[in-house]
Amino acid sequence: MGKILLFNKPYGVLTQFTSPEGQPTLADYIPLPGVYAAGRLDADSEGLVVLTDDGAVQARISHPRHKLTKTYWAQVDGIPDDDALARLRRGLDLGDFRTRPCQARLIAEPALLWPRHPPIRYRKAIPTAWLEIAIAEGKNRQVRRMTAKVGHPTLRLIRWAVGGWTLADLPPGAWRLLADDELNRGFSTFS
Repeated sequence: MGKILLFNKPYGVLTQFTSPEGQPTLADYIPLPGVYAAGRLDADSEGLVVLTDDGAVQARISHPRHKLTKTYWAQVDGIPDDDALARLRRGLDLGDFRTRPCQARLIAEPALLWPRHPPIRYRKAIPTAWLEIAIAEGKNRQVRRMTAKVGHPTLRLIRWAVGGWTLADLPPGAWRLLADDELNRGFSTFS
């Protein structure tokens, strides 16, 4: 198995190594040549990006047929009720595809949370809540589209885990190579 590294992608960074518009990219943080992201995160999402120099490992991490669970923390407008959570768990018709069943639950604001720059908008009259959503697929802007579909648009989205790998002890903008004993841990799932 090749090299695998974990990166805590800050808000606004593109999950690629070049940008025609001069936006921040992985190249601004990761000086290792020959590694590529196994999956993407939108520029306005934060959190765990797994990179590798091994194409087979990249496919095993990112391709939906392997059903590797990705766990997200989503701060949403309003407080989802039991019905909204049940709809998320069952799967939703988003028009161009139907999401698979997933895990979704309300959580307290994560203790490991870092400030986001810029901060999310704050509205005194509308409360926010945090959800933990674990999916085994990853279509474009899927979690954001799911929460919006049940009436609770996402304000902040953080990918906390990919399989058994997490952001624990990895501040925004930091990366680390996995030790040999950690390599297979990521291929475990929580479903």
